[in-house]
Amino acid sequence: MSSTLPTHETETFPGPVRPPEHVEDARASRQRDLLRVAWLGIALRLTIIGAELLAVWLLGYAALLVDAVASIFDVVSSLAIVLAIRLAARPPDEDHPFGHGRYEPLAGLQLGIVVALAGLWLATSHALGAIRAPAAGEVKAWAWMIPALAAVLLELIARLVRRVGHRERSTALTAEAKHYRVDAITSVVAAIGLLLASRYPEFGHRIDWLSAALLATIMIALGTMAARENLHQLLDGTPDDVHFDRVRASALKVTGVQDVEKVRIQQAGPDAHVDIDIEVEPAMSVADAHVITQHVRAQIQADWPFVREVVVHVEPFYHNDH
Repeated sequence: MSSTLPTHETETFPGPVRPPEHVEDARASRQRDLLRVAWLGIALRLTIIGAELLAVWLLGYAALLVDAVASIFDVVSSLAIVLAIRLAARPPDEDHPFGHGRYEPLAGLQLGIVVALAGLWLATSHALGAIRAPAAGEVKAWAWMIPALAAVLLELIARLVRRVGHRERSTALTAEAKHYRVDAITSVVAAIGLLLASRYPEFGHRIDWLSAALLATIMIALGTMAARENLHQLLDGTPDDVHFDRVRASALKVTGVQDVEKVRIQQAGPDAHVDIDIEVEPAMSVADAHVITQHVRAQIQADWPFVREVVVHVEPFYHNDH
């Protein structure tokens, strides 16, 4: 339904047009859903880490050790995301007038760099180990089942996280879903490596170490991808086109808006800041144009509850200018 405006000129300065209550409710609901899924993933990863470390202690397989180390980094990453979700949801204050949304991409950037560097170190050390390792020792025929089961569980949680991330339009959570999927792939690689090592025991240790090096390489790719995605937000990269279309459509719902000339969007974690140029009839008074800007702001926030601030510029509309 389009917003309605007074047809007469405003004699007193109009009060602010506030967005509906569901805007804050949507923010609170989003935070609850994100935290619930994040904690579920952490619990699953801790269970997998415990099982893999037990297998490493009993069997001494390097591939399982690297997979467990990768999962430990992922738990740290998930804990940082939990903290960042809480901090990023804080409202703007005197010291942070644009909010705290950058906590999310900042945490993601730092952890992405750490994971990539750890993967680089593991890839180097295990590649050298593959050359130097003796070919003695036997890999149990059932050892591959441990990472295979982990892969199934990780894929299930990846799908759940991805579904919630898309529903809540959380780039952090959809990126986390990709991380779970990459973890599932690393577990598959570990399972294949252990299976081959059990079939070809004379090359068992060498296959085990080569699998570990491959897993470490995947860690490098994962860390680099996470760092790049979060750096894009920190550097105010352009968000998806769907957000621009949504903002334009919201502004055009407001009575009195003839056209939308320009839209700029800045995203940081859960927050978005919109700068929009609208066009109105040239003869409109400043007071009535101000009322329109208030309705535009409220309409954009009603349609996209995670917009913290909307700055509306008013320009005259001329038919021959389009």
